[in-house]
Amino acid sequence: MLTKIKDFFLKNEQKMVLIVAFCLISAISFGFGVLQGQKWRQEPLIIEKPANIPLEAKTAEIEAQETLQTQKQVLGSNISVSTNMASCAFVGSKNSNKFYPPTCSYAKRIKPENVVCFKTAEEAIGQGRTESKCTN
Repeated sequence: MLTKIKDFFLKNEQKMVLIVAFCLISAISFGFGVLQGQKWRQEPLIIEKPANIPLEAKTAEIEAQETLQTQKQVLGSNISVSTNMASCAFVGSKNSNKFYPPTCSYAKRIKPENVVCFKTAEEAIGQGRTESKCTN
């Protein structure tokens, strides 16, 4: 019986060494992976919202409001800046020289802060604008 065991080990020695080596390398690699995982563990990210708005942000907001009021005064009483385009007979953009009916798809693309209202087409033409050929 002892000779059979001895012959088995001698016959399969290389295969057994490879299997044992593979198992040892796998166990060592797993252990290093666990250790690295603990090292890379990060604390949860906490985002805190400040209780008060900084003074610079308040100042910038006030300046923006003052600028908007100044722009309205510069535009004059004939042109009113309105975000409600339905109350305008024609609308245009501060950044363009065209004007449109409020139902036009181009008029709907104008940012609310850039909308300029006109009561009549003649008023818009008098401001140097050209009528759009918008049909929709």
